[in-house]
Amino acid sequence: MAYLDLTQFGGHAVAAPAELEVASAVLTPLEWQVVGIARRDRLASLQAPGRWARFVQIFFGGDRASPRLADTRLEALRRLVVLASHKGSALPAEEIAAFHAAGYTQAQLALVLARLGDAAAR
Repeated sequence: MAYLDLTQFGGHAVAAPAELEVASAVLTPLEWQVVGIARRDRLASLQAPGRWARFVQIFFGGDRASPRLADTRLEALRRLVVLASHKGSALPAEEIAAFHAAGYTQAQLALVLARLGDAAAR
């Protein structure tokens, strides 16, 4: 085990490496379930179906987009996962802002993106 001399900082706070922040970030089992389900959702699930789409769906059937989740916090997570699954880490700023406004941290965002990247690599 190595020793890291931090006396030069004189007791002041030091920024933690990003890896430690991701390791300390957690999601509840329900949130992980939302991540798992949202990975299979289409981009179209982020938009409300128009009149024509509803008409075609009624008469010809087809896949229905996932309904919005009642919990706004979980819906923000679902939207972010759907976008990240289809577009990678190039996420719109407004979706990231909505994710943070729902109460999620930057570390939780990094955790979700890392998990999606690991799943894509497999």
